[in-house]
Amino acid sequence: MGENIGAAARAMLNFGLTDMRLVAPRDGWPNPRAVAMASGAAGQVLDRARVFATLAEALGDIDRAYATTARGRELTKPVHTPAAAMAEARGLVAAGSRVALVFGPERAGLENDDIARASAIVTVPVNPDFPSLNLAQAVLLLGYEWGREALPPQPAPAGRRPPGETPATLLEIERLGDHWEEKLTAARFFFPPEKAGPMRLTLRNLWSRLPLTRADVQILHGMLRQLTWAGPQPAQGEDMPPRD
Repeated sequence: MGENIGAAARAMLNFGLTDMRLVAPRDGWPNPRAVAMASGAAGQVLDRARVFATLAEALGDIDRAYATTARGRELTKPVHTPAAAMAEARGLVAAGSRVALVFGPERAGLENDDIARASAIVTVPVNPDFPSLNLAQAVLLLGYEWGREALPPQPAPAGRRPPGETPATLLEIERLGDHWEEKLTAARFFFPPEKAGPMRLTLRNLWSRLPLTRADVQILHGMLRQLTWAGPQPAQGEDMPPRD
């Protein structure tokens, strides 16, 4: 189905995979339903997809192919989990080999004739009473294991976070410390004089060890300005006048 091809393309691009090969697509190619389901992956995956009449032709330049299936164990082949298979595949690709992941149709999966052309089998350890996986789910799972070492360590890496969630720079934290020290000095917080130096040092150390974001810094600046605002208070429903 075009929808399954589109969903598989979307899953591929989630993990940086763009080389899609289609073997005798049931509803012909190109397929507008695949484009609709692929969302933003259409241009990078579907537009570049190559169509082959047979699996043998599609694997013509491949050095090692992994057949994804819950069946076919009667064939004498290595059987891997997704994690083990993709760890092996990463090593092969790093050494210059070309690797393919082979997925079957949604309804029946890969036939034994297809599995026979693969180098190894990948089977997901799922509930034995319900081993069926949606095609796009299988692609997503294998894609995740393939990209595991290249994925960002955090779900939202700093370069793609909203500006307010980006960690504050040392300069921003320094200015925050200066602001608070200035206002606390005016409020005679650093007392008695002989303890002022150690108190300032402790406060400066407190700011530097907190994992502050830029939004945190802005809030703390704003809190301090509000606490030290000496002008008239706004009436109910009015905005606060501009502050320094």
